[in-house]
Amino acid sequence: MTAKQNSATEPEDAHTEDETIPHLGDSLTRLEPELNNPTRLGIVSSLKNRDRAEFKLLRDSLGVSDSVLSRHITALEKAGMIEVKKGYVGKRPRTWVSISKDGSRRLEAHIQALRELAGA
Repeated sequence: MTAKQNSATEPEDAHTEDETIPHLGDSLTRLEPELNNPTRLGIVSSLKNRDRAEFKLLRDSLGVSDSVLSRHITALEKAGMIEVKKGYVGKRPRTWVSISKDGSRRLEAHIQALRELAGA
């Protein structure tokens, strides 16, 4: 094939064989397994810039059922990423959720690893 034919089949910015890609292993190991689920990432992200959120607010903003949210909150609480407080407003039971210091730190590390993987 001539050079002219080759240039027609390969884009001008085609990668050469001696080009390298960044080593992504370190970034991959820093991804937080508890945050790989979109609902869990949504819960922790929603709590990042607030003191606490009521269960109903999280449920409605994430668009999930009570049972799905409850299951993910339990998993995040066991992982030490969030704290759960139960109480009453009048006679009605309420559940409030807040991000822990460790959860905030782990969320930031997860986001940084994602940025590195995306090349930002």
